[in-house]
Amino acid sequence: MSSEQQKMLDGIGPAVETNFRALIEAGGLRSGQIVVIGTSTSEVRGQRIGTSGTPEAAERIYAAAARVAAEHGLWLAFQCCEHLNRALVIEEALLEKLPSLEEVRVVPVPKAGGSMAAHAYQHMARPCVVEEIAAHAGIDIGDTLIGMHLRRVAVPVRPPVPRVGEAHVTMAYTRPKLIGGPRAVYELYSEGNDSGKAESSSKSYSYAAKDSDACE
Repeated sequence: MSSEQQKMLDGIGPAVETNFRALIEAGGLRSGQIVVIGTSTSEVRGQRIGTSGTPEAAERIYAAAARVAAEHGLWLAFQCCEHLNRALVIEEALLEKLPSLEEVRVVPVPKAGGSMAAHAYQHMARPCVVEEIAAHAGIDIGDTLIGMHLRRVAVPVRPPVPRVGEAHVTMAYTRPKLIGGPRAVYELYSEGNDSGKAESSSKSYSYAAKDSDACE
């Protein structure tokens, strides 16, 4: 391995950790929430996606992501490649918590699943594969397209480290939909309460529409 290749590998973990921490801060992620990670280790190496996967890159990405996730109590879901319909490797404990998840029977390997998913499957405590998930946030390393596994509505976050190796990085957290139109209320405040916390009386609301406008 050349010194340049070793330098690239050594930079993977710190880059992933920096981006992950920035995503947690930007999205206010909380313990128990799910983060999907899509990775092309080929793109990390500077090669076309799906052509030159490398377990060495997968190992470093997994270690950094798992370390940060454990620190914050987050669940990780690693997206497989297109050969496995972009299914996800998760811990069986998460499957048990969310009965709506549908398990599928397959073992990801580098040539069918991808190096990242294969590594995750080998190193999780009790791995399983599910067909889809609705994650609270996600990191995409190498333009693998993780949007199909994010909740609505996705809010992009600019990564502080825009590339992991040679792979382009995008990431996002999600927020609940704002519903109801111009008369809807999204925050509840108490008059004279600068903290913004609601109290039992003197609650005030902010409406976008006139009071005379009727609501059914």
